[in-house]
Amino acid sequence: MADSLHRPLVIDVAGTTLTADDRRRLAHPWVGGVIHFARNWESRAQMTALNAEIKSINPHVLICVDHEGGRVQRFRTDGFTRLPSMRMLGERWMRDPMEATQVATAVGFVLASELRAVGVDFSFAPVLDLDHEAEPPTQAPPPARPRGAPAGSGRAGSSRSSVIGDRSFHRDPRVVALLAKSVMHGMLQAGMSNCGKHFPGHGFVEADSHVAIPVDRRSLKAILADDARPFEWLAGTLGAVMPAHVIYSRVDARPAGFSAKWLQDILRGRLGFQGAIFSDDLSMEAGRHIDGRLLSYTDAALAALSAGCDLAMLCNQSVGNGAPLDELLEGFARAARLGAWNASAAGERRRRSLFPVRESSGWAALATDPAYARCSSLLSIL
Repeated sequence: MADSLHRPLVIDVAGTTLTADDRRRLAHPWVGGVIHFARNWESRAQMTALNAEIKSINPHVLICVDHEGGRVQRFRTDGFTRLPSMRMLGERWMRDPMEATQVATAVGFVLASELRAVGVDFSFAPVLDLDHEAEPPTQAPPPARPRGAPAGSGRAGSSRSSVIGDRSFHRDPRVVALLAKSVMHGMLQAGMSNCGKHFPGHGFVEADSHVAIPVDRRSLKAILADDARPFEWLAGTLGAVMPAHVIYSRVDARPAGFSAKWLQDILRGRLGFQGAIFSDDLSMEAGRHIDGRLLSYTDAALAALSAGCDLAMLCNQSVGNGAPLDELLEGFARAARLGAWNASAAGERRRRSLFPVRESSGWAALATDPAYARCSSLLSIL
């Protein structure tokens, strides 16, 4: 296959070493990404070797991980820094905004430097969802463009999002945007791109989209004036965005990740975002329920790509016999042959834009890197 082939599928591997089935799937021409979990981690040496083997099989694959800090940090031992929750950075902002932005930049730099040192290309961070467990902002957000208005519906300040919680920086979208931009700056300094999630905002709903189908009944005006503001303000600097598996029923009957209105009309058209769009995990409860039907993994991936995603992700399905992954790969190849999916040159360019901008020098080099030492020292005060 040509190097310019669009590779829109992100899959996982079973354990700390590759099986024959893992190798076969990674070599599939439609696979453009692999995502690691805690089960794939044993040590720095093991992870480095695992990633090197993955690249030897498919040099075009983007090696990813959910590594945000706080309770979502896949690698925690063998020298990896325990990163703070994003809520801790928001709390520090309330005491000293300048120090908080400095620490947030350090978090991004350490996060990306350590991941890159073991061969990981990309992390799904930062979270841009608002912390609706906290009190509403003491002041209204700054005036929006003519379409904007303060959020006037729903239960802002009283909902409880079990899936977001302390993963969020703050209730105020201004604080979220500024701290997220600092984390992103640190990641970029270490050569790594970023992914804002979960567009247009998951923090308001109570249900966890891993196990339920959340519905947000607020108006489009209310969402754009509050939860979606960080995505608007950061649209020009985000490398990627991941939409929420949430139905915003007054905007579209489909979850945002399957909605052309959200992804093409609003995110790309209205907000001007030009980076890559990942689907969230299609194995989640809300990841395949569309228009009242439970879709196959293949049909869910095709629906996400058709709506405007550049990459469709299926997680935690390699364990056991991996039948769901094989179903996806076989079904997707069949759909491509039949013309049910057409490769996107623009989507492939956006995927490729997420690779690190320079080679990593490895873990040993971190010990003599003054920038890493400085950032690590800043994190030690937390």
